[in-house]
Amino acid sequence: MSAPDPDGLLAEQLLRLTRRLHRSQKRQLESADIAITPAQSRLLRIVAHYDRPPRMADLAERLEVVPRAITSLVDGLEASGCVRRAPDPDNRRVIRIELTDTGRAVLRALRRARRAAAEDILAPLTAEERATLGGLLSTLVDGRGQAAADGG
Repeated sequence: MSAPDPDGLLAEQLLRLTRRLHRSQKRQLESADIAITPAQSRLLRIVAHYDRPPRMADLAERLEVVPRAITSLVDGLEASGCVRRAPDPDNRRVIRIELTDTGRAVLRALRRARRAAAEDILAPLTAEERATLGGLLSTLVDGRGQAAADGG
């Protein structure tokens, strides 16, 4: 019998936790009667982070997908009234993606759903344990451990 794989177990726990967080967030959104896919949610958050409405190519690059994938996502968000395509004032051949008031409202609902889901998941932890977990996750997200492993 082989020895337990602690890193494999940890990876499995992280995946299960992520799935649980997504399920909880999805329930929160459904209770608020908001139908949005995870990919649309991510695109909406990214559009909101730009100082000026981004081009489709900017979004494709940021998400590391082909432009065709962005077109489908924007089509869905536009149909639900969350974004609109608008000509660039400096170059009318360029189309920019703008958030609408509906899109901003959906973003607020997404934030509330994410916060509620996190509160649900983190409820068993003390404030100190949450701070420790946050620090550890930041280290993993920032990839500091990977830089050392890569020799950098």
